[in-house]
Amino acid sequence: MTQLGQLAAAGSTLAREDLSLFGHDPWWLVVIKAVFCFAFLMLTVLFSIVWERKVVAWMQLRIGPNRHGPWGMLQSLADGIKLMLKEDLVVKRADKVVYLLAPVVAAIPAFMAIAVIPFGPAGNEVSIFGVRTPMQLTDLPIGILYILATASIGIYGIVLAGWSSGSTYPLLGGLRSCAQMISYEIAMGMSFAAVFLYSGSMSTSTIVESQQNRWFVLLLPVSFIIYIVAMVGETNRAPFDMPESEGDLVGGFNTEYSSIKFAMFMLAEYVNMVTVSAVAITLFLGGWRAPWPISTFWEGANHGWWPLLWFTLKVQLLLFFFIWLRGTLPRVRYDQFMKLGWKVLIPVSLVWLMLVATVRALKNEGYNFSQIVLYVAGGAVLLLLISLLVDFFRRGEAAEETDGDGAFDPMAGGFPVPPLPGQSLPPVPRRRPRGGDRELIVSGRVDTVSDDNAHEGKGGDGA
Repeated sequence: MTQLGQLAAAGSTLAREDLSLFGHDPWWLVVIKAVFCFAFLMLTVLFSIVWERKVVAWMQLRIGPNRHGPWGMLQSLADGIKLMLKEDLVVKRADKVVYLLAPVVAAIPAFMAIAVIPFGPAGNEVSIFGVRTPMQLTDLPIGILYILATASIGIYGIVLAGWSSGSTYPLLGGLRSCAQMISYEIAMGMSFAAVFLYSGSMSTSTIVESQQNRWFVLLLPVSFIIYIVAMVGETNRAPFDMPESEGDLVGGFNTEYSSIKFAMFMLAEYVNMVTVSAVAITLFLGGWRAPWPISTFWEGANHGWWPLLWFTLKVQLLLFFFIWLRGTLPRVRYDQFMKLGWKVLIPVSLVWLMLVATVRALKNEGYNFSQIVLYVAGGAVLLLLISLLVDFFRRGEAAEETDGDGAFDPMAGGFPVPPLPGQSLPPVPRRRPRGGDRELIVSGRVDTVSDDNAHEGKGGDGA
């Protein structure tokens, strides 16, 4: 624990040294940077909407948008104009103030997280109108916690939109979306903790600097996979788009919204996609650093304005990953989705975090690599054996309960319920015989009486 405390103290000292570069820009340069961050998000969103429709059309052997602008590149702009010109409706039973504020609450926090994302080195690498400045709006000693805080505020917009509409289906969609985002934020935060242990800081610029020799995706692959799954669930994207499932909730929390208010919800979704992609790049994919083959033979790849290019390319690759998932995987059931979050991602995150902390502590104590592998592998085998024994005894208890209860009755509680593992539904009745006998005909059994009656009836009619 002493070594971990020294590591955290060293990381915080390094973060203070890096953060001394921020806060010295003139006010007009701060405004320019803020406008650039906003423009970067908006332009990326406009391109992503067109790209999504083009890629999904290509996957499904369709043409896609090809009417507005060259190659249909102005389709997203046309969609925005169409939504703004539509009739703006307000539901009579809605809480007017909350109903109007909910899209704003959902959209604004989506733009705030980009403020601490580094687009380039923390040093004074670029010159804007003669002033040397870092390619980052600002940074904080707890920059990652700031990102988590702004992401959690957006949940209020979704919940308030469903509640203030005064309708049942938006309320259900808002509640499901709230439970979904909260559940996956826990796993997302745990995946960040392993990065904090390796970098020794929560500052985004310091985390990127810590990946100078090796990206964290190679050192922390489990954390990266957990974050990728969590970021898809956090943004309500397919196959985890249950709040927008058309079959049972019509349109989710935004069912009663139209015109520009509906467009703001869609804007918040795509901006959140860009934000979580930027966070994944910052924490695991080297941030603004050039990919491995380029950085080896080109010394200037990580200087000047070039880091902005590498950062943008990485963002587009992760956005393509979102689109690829939407065009490939079907939507999962809500219970399966929540089971994945609470029973798989969170336990795996806890075990992985303990493993990473153990490895870091052993390194700080001076153990060599072979000893660390021996201790970690022994602990992993022990946990595996314990889990196998627990699963074996649980299966035995479930089998005994099934044998003792007999046939499963789905209506025993007064309403139909699905069977539990180890239980099976009774045979489904196929049809009833004619006449006063109400005996059920079990599936697979020959209904000779009704068949004979049918033949006799046909014969009598013919006669």
